[in-house]
Amino acid sequence: MAQPGQDAKFFQRGKIEEFRADLQAAETKDKKFVKRKTVLKKIVANITMGNDMSPLFTDVVQCLGTPLLEIKKMVYLFLVSYGRSKPDQIHMVIPNFLQASRPWPPPLDCGDRNPLIRALAIRTMSYIPIPVVTDALSDNLRHCLKDRDAYVRKTAAICVAKLYSADPRRAEKGGFVEMLRDLMLDTNATVVANAVAALSEIGDRQDGVIFKLNLATANKLLAALGESSEWGQIYILDSLLRYIPSRHADAENMAERIIVQLQHANSAVVLTTIKVILYLMNYMENRRLMDYCCKKMGPPLVTLLSSGPEVQYVALRNILLIIQRRPAVLKNDVRVFFCKYNDPIYVKLAKLEIMYRLARAENANEVLAELQEYASEVDVDFVRKAVRSIGRLAIKVEAAADNCIKTLLDLIENKVTYVVQEAVIVIKDVFRRYPGKYEGIIPTLCENLDSLDEPESKAAMIWIIGQFANRIDNAEELLDDLLYTFLEESVEVQLALLTATVKSFIYKSSSEKAKELVAKVLKWATEEVDNPDLRDRGFMYWRMLAINPAVAGEIVLAEKPAITTDSDRMDRGALDQLLLHTGTLGSIYHKNPETFIRNATGKALADSPALNAHSRAVLIPLAAAQLPPSIVRVPGPGPIESHAVNAELVTTDQPEAEADAEETMTTGAPKSSLLDDDEGEDLGSDQEDEAVATAGKEGRDPYSNLGGAFGNYVADEPKPMGANSRGGRHDDDDLLF
Repeated sequence: MAQPGQDAKFFQRGKIEEFRADLQAAETKDKKFVKRKTVLKKIVANITMGNDMSPLFTDVVQCLGTPLLEIKKMVYLFLVSYGRSKPDQIHMVIPNFLQASRPWPPPLDCGDRNPLIRALAIRTMSYIPIPVVTDALSDNLRHCLKDRDAYVRKTAAICVAKLYSADPRRAEKGGFVEMLRDLMLDTNATVVANAVAALSEIGDRQDGVIFKLNLATANKLLAALGESSEWGQIYILDSLLRYIPSRHADAENMAERIIVQLQHANSAVVLTTIKVILYLMNYMENRRLMDYCCKKMGPPLVTLLSSGPEVQYVALRNILLIIQRRPAVLKNDVRVFFCKYNDPIYVKLAKLEIMYRLARAENANEVLAELQEYASEVDVDFVRKAVRSIGRLAIKVEAAADNCIKTLLDLIENKVTYVVQEAVIVIKDVFRRYPGKYEGIIPTLCENLDSLDEPESKAAMIWIIGQFANRIDNAEELLDDLLYTFLEESVEVQLALLTATVKSFIYKSSSEKAKELVAKVLKWATEEVDNPDLRDRGFMYWRMLAINPAVAGEIVLAEKPAITTDSDRMDRGALDQLLLHTGTLGSIYHKNPETFIRNATGKALADSPALNAHSRAVLIPLAAAQLPPSIVRVPGPGPIESHAVNAELVTTDQPEAEADAEETMTTGAPKSSLLDDDEGEDLGSDQEDEAVATAGKEGRDPYSNLGGAFGNYVADEPKPMGANSRGGRHDDDDLLF
């Protein structure tokens, strides 16, 4: 076996002619295949470097009959790289595949009895989605799924998923999905894990079959959990989300069985276990067990924070979701999230958000002291977030509001520009949260008016001046100074100036200065500004003041609702959905994967008798899958809009095979289903009759398709959840049993 680092000499750019000559020369005097192995290593190294080696396809393929495993591996790697681009030459290697992948009848090559070669051959064939290879793969894959060697079976299980990706109808008609179901009961844990992984990949396709688990199968998967590798444990645990408990006891027993996985050293296993436990807690009623689960989930999450910054960030983003749904998990661990001096900025910002979420009356002073320390850091973005968090803390915890205001005033006295601006922004919200309580600090804010140069802080200060113009003696002078640059300001500041000037006039209608200011700003807003929002608001204020100033005062100075922290909380139903993606990209972006990954299927809690009343109240049904429309040819004249096609029209001049394919594409499932579902045969008869009638009508009217010309703008139109709403997949069907 080669020592590490010795293969570096092969990574040199070579010429096709030289490699071909070396391969041909190696055929004559190379009994131990040393020269051939060396040349193939150079070729594979060039492929790794991105050099095109496809012209050597014929020469490399001839090495496939060499009875040396290392050479076969390199030839298979070459075929994986270039097999798809050589469909006219791939037939040359199929006999070798068939010989290598089947130990019966006895092959001529002694290496064919090696399970590694059989597995490599079947895996390489699955990587080449060409019809001629797929045809040859089917029978051999069926034999390999029943192979006596576990390594071959576990490789064949993954190959079924690749076959399904290349040709779903062939995989379904050949019974490969049912064979995967049988492999889930295999005696080898690795085979079970790969079968689960393949079924999960098939079930995640929008046009795939439904993959569900019943209690008996879920228990057998749990039995294989302890013997599986780390990746196998992740696949098995993730598949438990496809089990819908029908009784509280079932969910509670399953949670007790997997809670031991929280002690695993692998962070992915820990996060997947937490995901499953959070899912099962929606189906529990034992409050003591739920509290115990929350208590056990805390330490593993804290342990993840001792990893590298990247793992920390993933853990923090998941923790941010978890504590919104289950605050008891980390309610006493706020100190763990205090920032360290060497934390990257993205970790610090994530910790800031979690500190705010965990803040309550008992620990508010401790959190405030930490935030005040952060406000003196050198990183501007971090300081801004810290100052804003102090204001949010004042709004969230009323008992700490006085100390927060004192802290903000101390920060303003430091005269640091960006600190002052953030403080003004949050103090505006504090005024709305506690009306009539902290207006005494307004003079301090007005002293720092000249240091405000950002639109948001400027608009906040202008709002304060306008809202409390009756308490500020020189409000008109302050507004007059701010109006000097009215036409050059951003729209946000212009809107604030317009409203503040009107409020000042209503408060002090007898003041000549206020009249002058309001007339000037209304004239600017209605005559010299291009922004329609600003112009419309100017006309509205002008007409209200002209018709009835008293009513205008009641409208503009109406009592405003107090600010609360409810807007900081994520919708409960959306939160339950996101927690089903714990440990994935969705939990980092805080978005469902189907919103940023093409063809991804969504997840949602399923209703059952065991589902908690609170979870059922916010249950979000899974949106219907949007399958790609088939090609439509509408006879007759008239414009054709690409997005206004009717996916149920099929032209009569198409060949039968094309019509079948189009029907499969339209309904989202082939004619022959894997599941024996008698109810599904007559499911769409009424809809088909209606579609035919609609098609005839549109065929007579050449301009009928213009009705959907703006169809792309109503993509979010709600649709009823029918039995066929997932493109031919029935949610009541159970693939396994």
